[in-house]
Amino acid sequence: MPTTKSTAKKTTRKRTVKKNHGLDIKNVIYLKKSKVAYVTINRPETRNALNTQTREELAMAIEDAWLDDKIGVIVLTGAGGKAFSAGGDLSWIVDPKKKVDAKFMLVHYRLATAMRCCGKPIIARVDGYCVGGGNELNMLCDLTIASDTSIFAQAGPLVGSAPIWYGLQQLQHSVGDKKAREVVYLCDRYTAEQAADMGWVNKVVPKDKLDDEVAAWCKSLLQKSPQSLRIAKFQINFASDMAHPQITHGLELARFFMKAPEMVEGANAFLEKRRPDFWGVK
Repeated sequence: MPTTKSTAKKTTRKRTVKKNHGLDIKNVIYLKKSKVAYVTINRPETRNALNTQTREELAMAIEDAWLDDKIGVIVLTGAGGKAFSAGGDLSWIVDPKKKVDAKFMLVHYRLATAMRCCGKPIIARVDGYCVGGGNELNMLCDLTIASDTSIFAQAGPLVGSAPIWYGLQQLQHSVGDKKAREVVYLCDRYTAEQAADMGWVNKVVPKDKLDDEVAAWCKSLLQKSPQSLRIAKFQINFASDMAHPQITHGLELARFFMKAPEMVEGANAFLEKRRPDFWGVK
C-alpha cells in the first residue's frame, strides 16, 4: 500500500481581545486580570487632566467592573508616571464657545455614584501629582497607595475654583476639619509622607515597589468575603453619604463660578504660567 506524506498545516487560532473590553473609550485604558479591574487615565501629555469625556469614560469603566461578578477589586491610576491626575482640564474655561452644560453636571454625578455605590474596594494607585480634581478623584477611592515621589494638594482657590466635588466633603473625614481648611485655603503641596501622616494616604512605598504593594493589597482583599467588604464600604460611606445634598448644591454653584471672571483669570494665568491677579478682575 503506497504511503503519502501528510501536508496538513497547523492552524493557529487568533485570539480576539476586545480593546477596553468593548467600551468605546479613548482617554482611559481598561483591563481585567485575575479578578482585578485596572482603570487608567491615559492623558499623560496633560498630566492626566480631567475633562468631561475622561470623567464619562472613567464612569463607564467602573460601571462595567461594578456589574462584573468576576471582579473583586478596582485599581484606579494615571498613565505616564508623572501624575495620577494634576486636576481638571482648564483649557475649556477660557474658551467662550464651551459652556458649563448639563453633561458637565451629569458626568460628575455618574462617576461619583459608580465609585461610591459599586460595593467593591477601589484602590488609588498614585504615582506623581495628585492635585485639585485629581485629588478629589483620589478622595472617592476607598484606599490610597502612593509612591514616595508623589505630591498631594488642592488647587481650587489658586485658579478661582473650589473642590466642591467630594474634595471639601471627604478631606475633612481623612485629615480633620482644621487641616482640611489649611489644605483647601492655602493650596500648599504635601509630600506623600506628609499626606500619610495626616491620614490622607494609607501607605507610601518606593516608586519601584508601588506595583508590588498594590498587587499585595489586591491579593489580600480578594481573600476576603465580597459581601462583607460591600457591607463595610456602605456602612463607612453612610456618614459622608449624608453630604449628597451638599454635593448637589456645590455642583450647581459650579455653573456660576466655572465661567466667572475670577476663574477665567485663574485659568488664563495657569495656562500662561503666571501668577493670577484676582484683585484686578472687574
